[in-house]
Amino acid sequence: MKRRNLTISQQFLALRTSPLCVGAGKLHRERLVWCFDARPSSFGRSYGARLELAQSGPPKVYVISPDLHNLAEGRRLPHVYSDDPPRLCLYLPGAFEWNRSHRLDLTVVPWAALWLFYFEEWLWSGDWKGGGMHPGDFEASRIARREQAT
Repeated sequence: MKRRNLTISQQFLALRTSPLCVGAGKLHRERLVWCFDARPSSFGRSYGARLELAQSGPPKVYVISPDLHNLAEGRRLPHVYSDDPPRLCLYLPGAFEWNRSHRLDLTVVPWAALWLFYFEEWLWSGDWKGGGMHPGDFEASRIARREQAT
């Protein structure tokens, strides 16, 4: 049985009532914006994040503070899109890990906290252990598999 897509209003209500992402936001006609603090562990720092969801398109999570580039001290940030402020790469588009029937507070928000956990570990070790694949990497791996098969 296919689950029904949630409206932006339903997503906003779920965010407002969720203990997982206490914050504040605005519901606009075509999109929602939700600002919240995320702490990836009891020993980690607190990050200010902004979640945006438009009527169409994927959810986007940006880290507003502290500045991730400053924390990285000149190193290239791992697993982010090139937006400023950095937009987190939380799932592979087209791989059906997230769709509009999934609540943001139960998927994207915890994924952002997990990303921050791996980010803090990366700051210390220099090795990204969060896994994942970027859309360009996905296409490259498909091409490589196709070439191996021939």
